[in-house]
Amino acid sequence: MKGPLFYSKILLFGEYGIIKDSKGLSIPYNFYNGALKVDENPSEEAIKSNASLRRFVTYLEQLQKDQPELVTFNLDALKTDVERGMYFDSSIPQGYGVGSSGALVAAIYDKYANDKITVLENLTREKLLQLKTIFSQMESFFHGKSSGLDPLNSYLSIPILINSKDNIEATGIPSQSATGKGAVFLLDSGIVGETAPMVNIFMENLKEEGFRKMLKSQFIKYTDACVENFLGGDMKSLFANTKQLSKVVLNHFKPMIPEQFHGVWQQGIDTNDYYLKLCGSGGGGYILGFTEDLEKAKQSLKDYKLEVVYQF
Repeated sequence: MKGPLFYSKILLFGEYGIIKDSKGLSIPYNFYNGALKVDENPSEEAIKSNASLRRFVTYLEQLQKDQPELVTFNLDALKTDVERGMYFDSSIPQGYGVGSSGALVAAIYDKYANDKITVLENLTREKLLQLKTIFSQMESFFHGKSSGLDPLNSYLSIPILINSKDNIEATGIPSQSATGKGAVFLLDSGIVGETAPMVNIFMENLKEEGFRKMLKSQFIKYTDACVENFLGGDMKSLFANTKQLSKVVLNHFKPMIPEQFHGVWQQGIDTNDYYLKLCGSGGGGYILGFTEDLEKAKQSLKDYKLEVVYQF
């Protein structure tokens, strides 16, 4: 048995900001994917994944009991498959900010939810929000608090524009150009990041008035501008605003940036060869980079592994 593939995602803009109603833009990233599977001779990884699925089933049972109007599952089929050794076979790196748990949640909903909302129907704003709410509850099992965006992106496999918490829509993004000099890339920090502790630091910081002010007057302002520039294809403004955003993150989100990358981060701002920003909650995993000149960025970052996500 092997189920359909669910892809990883990249939140281009909006990490942390969307918690406080900034705009956000999330795109599927087809380089990594995962699927539900049953093997005759499971590997150690498969056995671990199956054990995690068992705990998830218990959680979903409780969720269905507590909120039957939100979502119900074919629990009998799910339990039977888990008993048979079903696991999530995934190439998506965990703790890298590219949505490993989101893809799993999407796969489970797709296969076992009753009355599921499908990609084929007219996806009204109400339906998107309903899906996001369901996914938020399901994914909370993994992170403590989830926006539900990662599974939504993985499930629908289309770019999603977040205007605010209660206003999301499917969107189109400027088409890629294989010969374009500009690029969005991933930089591998070589460290696994944990989402929950990073979100906790952010929540603690929110208690300070100065931090809240900075968030509104700088972080959210530049995030919103970047989303609008990117969707509008205004690359000149996009890089100017990404540079500002990169500065704000370096100054105010230091704990989320692995220490050995503080210098590399500053170097990008100083040379304008590239600008770095958080990918997901930070603390490790991938760092997202933007450059107007990919060759220049590769030269500057030749000691690091770059993965190009999008060229324009």
